[in-house]
Amino acid sequence: MTQSAGRSEVVAMAIALAGYAIFSIGDALVRSMAGAWPGSAIALLRYAIGAAMLGGLLLARERRTAFSCPLPLVQVGRGAAIALATTCFFTTLGFMPLADATAIQFTSPMWVALLSAVLFGERIGWRRALLILIAFGGVLVILRPDLVRLGPVAALPLLAALFMAMLIMLNRRAAGATSILQSQFLIAFIATLILLPVTIIGHLSGAARFAMAWPAPLVVLKCAGVAVTGTIGHLLLFVATTRASATAVAPMTYVQILVAIAIGWAAFGTRPDAAMLAGSGLVIAAGLILFRISRRAAQDVGESGSTPE
Repeated sequence: MTQSAGRSEVVAMAIALAGYAIFSIGDALVRSMAGAWPGSAIALLRYAIGAAMLGGLLLARERRTAFSCPLPLVQVGRGAAIALATTCFFTTLGFMPLADATAIQFTSPMWVALLSAVLFGERIGWRRALLILIAFGGVLVILRPDLVRLGPVAALPLLAALFMAMLIMLNRRAAGATSILQSQFLIAFIATLILLPVTIIGHLSGAARFAMAWPAPLVVLKCAGVAVTGTIGHLLLFVATTRASATAVAPMTYVQILVAIAIGWAAFGTRPDAAMLAGSGLVIAAGLILFRISRRAAQDVGESGSTPE
């Protein structure tokens, strides 16, 4: 690697760090709305605002082809996955500290490995299997103090991670079919269409946690903040991937846990305990090692044309 290429990669990693950190700021805004509005309604307004913003940019930039929808079934799947993942995660933040929920969310690479094995017959191997067990063991360590108290709610961050894994797999299927801007618009627009009936059904169910009233102006403002931070975060990640490979950028995602711990401690007084730190460490370590194994496997495939093991 040349000196200029190395410098470009360092800059890209710094940009990615900023992008991922901004996501945690948006999550903190959601956490601050706990009890003020249902998670599904927050997600609905967040994606509606995001779709409006992205739609305006898309129309100005791509004009006639702006609102086409290549691979419609894949796009609907992407929208459904992000809608369900966001609803689960936002609902979780009403019951669980920000850092805990964020750490559990990072089991999504483990779900990707499991889904690839179940759906496509890909071999997991003993190393990946061990890492998956370690990561889910980390989740149990994080949840251990509150597992009985939370009950079924404890499964929500795991469901959010599962739906995010589905999104990752669908993103791979949709790669190259549209521009980055159009891809982001489609996922926000379709998520909005899906979240509208989900939110209404939740309200009509009679469950208190899904009951929806007219939002206070501050709630609307915070939802707009979540939409803006999310859009900026995705834009920064796109810029980062134009300067360096995705393999260099992807590990930067774990900064979200550190930022979430700092914000949770400073803004909400949730000081991380030993169980949370230990469990997060297991999830992060397993994720990074799994990423490294997957990257080596991809390099071996590129060089030899066959998969290892």
